[in-house]
Amino acid sequence: MIKQIAGICVIIFSIMVLITPAYAITQLERVEITNPRLVDAFGQQVSNQVNVNQHVQITTDIKNNQEKIQKFVYIVQVKNQNGVVVSLGWINGLSLEPQQTFSPALSWTPLVSDEYRVEIFVWDISEEGSNKSWNNLDALAEHVTFKITS
Repeated sequence: MIKQIAGICVIIFSIMVLITPAYAITQLERVEITNPRLVDAFGQQVSNQVNVNQHVQITTDIKNNQEKIQKFVYIVQVKNQNGVVVSLGWINGLSLEPQQTFSPALSWTPLVSDEYRVEIFVWDISEEGSNKSWNNLDALAEHVTFKITS
């Protein structure tokens, strides 16, 4: 009887190993951030060379690599060539279904001619992280950067 139960357990365990993915998602692989870009009000991509007072949207594609819904905050920080933050914005309360891709966007207008560095972050605001302060939120992916000249 014990041998039969052990045999059944081995079979069940073998099946579970075969159907379970062989890799684990690390902390910074839960979400994928790709294709950072500037778009106009109609969603059409524009050059990273923009005019002073030209209104643009800063966007990227975000994909949930998990098999669960992921709540997140999308953060965009723009720094001038001296490293001074000239714009900081975020969209809170967003969520991605498993394997869903989404392209949030935040507007920005350069006020002076300069070279800017855009940094895009995606941080976890799930139920587990709801009691955390902004200082302690977990990143879901490595942040991405790109340059804008105006």
